[in-house]
Amino acid sequence: MSVGQKGLLGAGVALMALMGVAVTTVSGIQATTANSIYNQQAPRLLAQKLKTLTVIFPSRSDSTDLQSKADAVAAFLSKDLGIPVKAQIGDDTAAVEALRANRADVAFLSSRPALKAEQLANARLYLAEVRDTYSGRFTYNSIFVVRNSSPLKSRNNAKATLEQLRGKKMAFTSPTSGSGFIFPVSELVKQGFVPDRDRLDGFFGQIAYGGNYSKALQAVVRGQADVAVVSEYAMFPPYITAEEKNQLRVLYKISGVPAHGIAIDDDVAAPDRERIINSLLKLNQSQNNSLLRNLYNSTELVRVDHSRHLAPVRDALKRVGIEP
Repeated sequence: MSVGQKGLLGAGVALMALMGVAVTTVSGIQATTANSIYNQQAPRLLAQKLKTLTVIFPSRSDSTDLQSKADAVAAFLSKDLGIPVKAQIGDDTAAVEALRANRADVAFLSSRPALKAEQLANARLYLAEVRDTYSGRFTYNSIFVVRNSSPLKSRNNAKATLEQLRGKKMAFTSPTSGSGFIFPVSELVKQGFVPDRDRLDGFFGQIAYGGNYSKALQAVVRGQADVAVVSEYAMFPPYITAEEKNQLRVLYKISGVPAHGIAIDDDVAAPDRERIINSLLKLNQSQNNSLLRNLYNSTELVRVDHSRHLAPVRDALKRVGIEP
């Protein structure tokens, strides 16, 4: 899609609605260009249309020193593809805007921003991340967590288990979190406890938002909340300590939350896209795997079908009454 066509989508307004957060302009993103070494043994350049590649790496709460780690991945891709590759750091909103405005070709995205990238930039998710802490390999669980000493118990069905939350103090992660809000609220709607995300106060006695997984879980540890909802991998460091984990247990889990993945803009021609995908998949090889693990603690990248992979979050958003 051309820049002009994408501009007609009114992305400025739509992006401000993305996850309820302020837009971060790409001009504010730190950027570096990986050094490329060209010699007679270098791989053949991509099709002439794609002479450079820009990849957006969104910052995440469990990533540190991300720019240098992203630079290392960019340098690997640059050598493998035979073109300069630029690594840029920014939030999910900036990544979607960069794809829309043709300032980026590839972006690591979580599931809801990936839907927004499809809507605004016609970009699609081609790869998903695998972690050791994901129950479903490239899907994971959204979990309701309580203290070990809580009188709340896991029952033999969802309705009986979740009914116990009526009148309780709930700590959601944030109103934009998939596993920490969208999927658990979708389950509450599905079970008939609330009509949508705007009527939660009619079910819970108190609602709070931790802002991140760590704070939501710590609210339960400290007795400030009866239950918190987070991703299953938040039950491990660096989100909480082993001591904190020992004070908590899972009350209920929702499976099938789509893992984060890698989106590629539709401006990238199909042959070029396939070369990029194959190059990224080489990060699975033992000699390159540390580059991938260092980014976001992922162990592997796998091919996924965009629509099938994101169908659960699309359905959950519709059920709770939120636009992608």
